[in-house]
Amino acid sequence: MAHLSNRVNSLSESQTIAMARKSRELKAKGVDIISLSLGEPDFATPDVIKEFAKKAIDDNYSYYTHVSGYVELREAICEKFKRDNNLTYTADEIVVSTGAKQSIANAVLCLINEGDEVIVPAPFWVSYLEILKLAGGTPIIVNTGIESDFKITPEQLKKAITPKTRLLMISTPCNPTGSVYSKAELNALAEVIVQYPELYILSDEIYEHINFVGGHESFAQFDFIKDRVITINGVSKGFAMTGWRGGILAAPKWIAQACDKMQGQFTSATCSITQKAMHKAMQLDYNTYIKPMRDQFLKRRDLVLSLMKDIVGLKTNIPQGAFYVYPEISYYFGKSNGDYKITSGTDLSMYLLDVAHVALVPGAAFGEDNYIRFSYATSEDVLREALKRMKVALDALK
Repeated sequence: MAHLSNRVNSLSESQTIAMARKSRELKAKGVDIISLSLGEPDFATPDVIKEFAKKAIDDNYSYYTHVSGYVELREAICEKFKRDNNLTYTADEIVVSTGAKQSIANAVLCLINEGDEVIVPAPFWVSYLEILKLAGGTPIIVNTGIESDFKITPEQLKKAITPKTRLLMISTPCNPTGSVYSKAELNALAEVIVQYPELYILSDEIYEHINFVGGHESFAQFDFIKDRVITINGVSKGFAMTGWRGGILAAPKWIAQACDKMQGQFTSATCSITQKAMHKAMQLDYNTYIKPMRDQFLKRRDLVLSLMKDIVGLKTNIPQGAFYVYPEISYYFGKSNGDYKITSGTDLSMYLLDVAHVALVPGAAFGEDNYIRFSYATSEDVLREALKRMKVALDALK
């Protein structure tokens, strides 16, 4: 009989990936599914990045690199942090990984021992809790809501801290809510954190460039706590490079060295060609290559919010970043249509998949099952059709 470890048996499948898989299975059977489940830009990687990668292949850039990435790339990342975020790092404080997900896992596995408490504001990205499980950490979930734009307050943070608290995991712009923390909001949290010398911050900033409120604010900008901030970034979202798998971790040297050691035993360096492509991405002009994609996301957000006004029972914030809408849907609890009865966001997601043929992700994946998340990282025509189908299916619930 097959025997799997307790470790893997304790893990849950990523619900975003699970919904994408179900969508593909239905499509394979000929069902016309609109999938709004994965957080993946529909734009192509900029040609200038692709050409740089092709040249790297032709130049036989096909050998092992330093585990943390080749030094010229890490120096280019440092220049990016200085230019875009006014953050000063050295190359030995940077670790390049196989996607931001690995960067997060490296940091958590290097900092968290069995029983250490980690504060995770909800809603949270799906993999945070599963990565914490692998590390043996104890998640302390702090619930937020629409009324606070899904942001943790200093009072909530202070109340959640105990002598066992080791880490705060936070994202801005946030997946799944699209919420963006202001400089003042981050500073207020930092003022709490500085009172606890053993408390570190993992700041997930992968959606930095998809920001509708102006300049991005990094947690590490506050000098009085910079030595306790692990900044996570990468090229997947802002540069439309999801499949390239290029993640970035910036942290104090001792943490970066630990992550290099950890990564050296798991994957070693990420793909050498991806590293070359990342190097070019770090040098691109924002207004020329990135802002046009960001502007399209903003147009799509406004379209979705406009179309949602015609659907009864969807309550949402106005997301100021990323490319998700995260409506509260408890209005539909207790309603039914034939054999379908809605008692949760999971029920509603499956109903919309089966009846409207629109794939979304239930809020349970992000910490509370009164919500659903859908990505608007697709064309305006597809979004119009998806919202039209959703309205018909939801109107049929009585």
